[in-house]
Amino acid sequence: MAKSKRQAYISVPAQIISSLSSSSLQSLLLSPKKSAKKKKPLWKRPMFWFLCFFLCFFVVILKIGFNLDPLVPFSPNPCSFLHQESSFTNGFVSNTENNVGFLKKVGENQEQSEFWKQPDGLGYRPCLGFSREYNKWSGENAKARTRYLMVVVTGGMNQQRNQIVDAVVIARILGAALVVPNLQVNVIWGDESEFSDIFDLDHFKKVLANDVRIVSSLPSTHLTSRPMEDKRMPVNVTPQWIRANYARLFRRGGVALLRGLESKLSKDLPSDLQKLRCKVAFHALKFAAPILELGNKITERMRSKGPYLALHLRMEKDVWVRTGCLPGWTHEYDEMISKERKLRPWLLTSKSNMTYHERKLAGLCPLNALEVTRLLKALGAPKNARIYWAGGNPLGGKEALLPLIGEFPNLYNKEDLALPGELEPFASKASFMAAIDYIVAENSDVFMPSHGGNMGHALQGHRAYAGHKKYITPNKRHMLPYFLNDSLREAEFNQIIMGLHRDSLGQPEFRTSKSGRDVTKYPVPECMCNDTNLHTSS
Repeated sequence: MAKSKRQAYISVPAQIISSLSSSSLQSLLLSPKKSAKKKKPLWKRPMFWFLCFFLCFFVVILKIGFNLDPLVPFSPNPCSFLHQESSFTNGFVSNTENNVGFLKKVGENQEQSEFWKQPDGLGYRPCLGFSREYNKWSGENAKARTRYLMVVVTGGMNQQRNQIVDAVVIARILGAALVVPNLQVNVIWGDESEFSDIFDLDHFKKVLANDVRIVSSLPSTHLTSRPMEDKRMPVNVTPQWIRANYARLFRRGGVALLRGLESKLSKDLPSDLQKLRCKVAFHALKFAAPILELGNKITERMRSKGPYLALHLRMEKDVWVRTGCLPGWTHEYDEMISKERKLRPWLLTSKSNMTYHERKLAGLCPLNALEVTRLLKALGAPKNARIYWAGGNPLGGKEALLPLIGEFPNLYNKEDLALPGELEPFASKASFMAAIDYIVAENSDVFMPSHGGNMGHALQGHRAYAGHKKYITPNKRHMLPYFLNDSLREAEFNQIIMGLHRDSLGQPEFRTSKSGRDVTKYPVPECMCNDTNLHTSS
């Protein structure tokens, strides 16, 4: 019996060996006699190096897993940190599970890179070459001391920007010095900010020194002059009309006063004046230092973890009333808006003969949170996308944003990102708050408005001028019928929506293809050129 149990060597397939534990493997390979022999040093054993490799790999995986978002305290989902931590505190994770997680992360990165991909700018860059005649007249205009133009601008910060651009161009047309524009106190927000509170006045003067003479106030020789005011400016006025009708305003005292410039100046101006509009909008109107400092800080906090999307959400109560649309969130809020509109029908901005449903299908209504969410998902926005939302408080508060937060939990605004007390000095200054939103949105990797408006238009031009940074224009009129079609599968819906927006991602678009467009929204070709453009013009 003893001889029959004599040790013998057996051949074991490699697949079986790899499936055995280290202890059972040793029991097969080592005989009692061999165990008595001198053991090999630990570092010469293959199992030692295998264990070292395994431990190193495990430590690397732990480091990746614990690379937490620095903005977790501001997250709308306060439990996200606990969920992230639980996968490690519940015990060790197997090597296979780590590999699966790693492959999943690679897939998510590929998805992200496609969404963050920028449009082809076709080589267009800023190109403000003024004509010889314009430059010659600039020297004469800088010496003028007899005419002074005063303007009063109204509305929110972005409306004021538009009117300041027009004021500079009108001063140039009239050959007058421009007194720093007066910002009228906003009736809705009670903002009493002055020009220098919002914009860098010294920079404004310096950039435009060769175009228009800008003075902080009237000189002593004109202080007693009563400014002549004209309230009859029609829409779409030309330089010829301005010269013919406003030259007379300077005949008595040399001072003219203009109000209500909003969208009155023609959008189809001579080339030099179009370039001047771009120079004012994109170069001269720089925000004041305190605004820039805080805006850049919030931008850095958004970018601390990579690219981010900026949304301009137009979901405030007054927007729903003025557009003739309904929030579509709850019946209670829809009823509130309907009653408000019946009480004050004059607030409806245009096309009052259309029903809400007709306005919706015509693309005249802002997108609500659910529609924004579906659109972003269809366009490939990853679930972990970091989103900054700009705009006033939506009707219904943050609860109105729940559909968006549920799908994209990394959603922040300036209040979420500001440190305690950082925004307090500017709480009553709506223009300051709007400027912060503008800066963070301008610096984003992707921008999308839920509904046109002055800020959306200004950013469209600004991002184009900066090299055609991605700007998603929701194709509301064509996409909404598909939003209402419940029979579409998600994959089919996403494919259709993606196709509708293939040419609405901020690619170069010529202003000259449609008259009446503002050059500060479509700066190609008057204010931007590429090599082909330069060759043709020469």
